[in-house]
Amino acid sequence: VQLQASGGGLAQSGGSLRLSCVAYGFTLDDYHIGWFRQAPGKEREGVSCISSSGSMPYYTDSVKGRFTVSRDSAKSTVYLQMNSLSREDTAIYSCAAALSRRHSGTYYSRSCFEVGYDYWGQGTLVTVSS
Repeated sequence: VQLQASGGGLAQSGGSLRLSCVAYGFTLDDYHIGWFRQAPGKEREGVSCISSSGSMPYYTDSVKGRFTVSRDSAKSTVYLQMNSLSREDTAIYSCAAALSRRHSGTYYSRSCFEVGYDYWGQGTLVTVSS
């Protein structure tokens, strides 16, 4: 069972990248997915979440209007489209999966970033240059 984030790389300020989160050994259909990032010297922060049904995507304020989270059930993949990147977006981005039937209470009533995610993927580095 493994979760893997990919798609990071070097982008110029104002550019775009698309991250992918893929599950190996299980299907993402039953899982809420969260995207998190950790910049050098900073704590990890939640970036975006999407429910198992694909409804109610959520974004932290700093990425609203620039990032879009989506999921493709056929490919068991969740994407994070990142547009209008800035240097402040430079970080290691990770995805996490939470079994919906276990975590929906917290996900919907509190915060999708407070969910005790069941699986975490290795991060992918996003570097934005000016």
